[in-house]
Amino acid sequence: MKNHLENILVFATNIKTESDKQKIRSVLDEHSEIHQWNIDQEDIDCVLRIVSETLSERQIIQLIGNQNFKCTALE
Repeated sequence: MKNHLENILVFATNIKTESDKQKIRSVLDEHSEIHQWNIDQEDIDCVLRIVSETLSERQIIQLIGNQNFKCTALE
């Protein structure tokens, strides 16, 4: 079994409110390649963390962008 820690992608977003979070919840929950995700809405960057062994940063940015949110990869 692979270590999931290597597969955490981190992004700055503008997903600030609980209703924003609900809008993307279904998209992220239903995506078969996303094992886990969370958003730190207390953080100024509203940091989104995604655990996926297969998705790229670009794919996540596109997925979030399709929901009309900003999403930028963080180092």
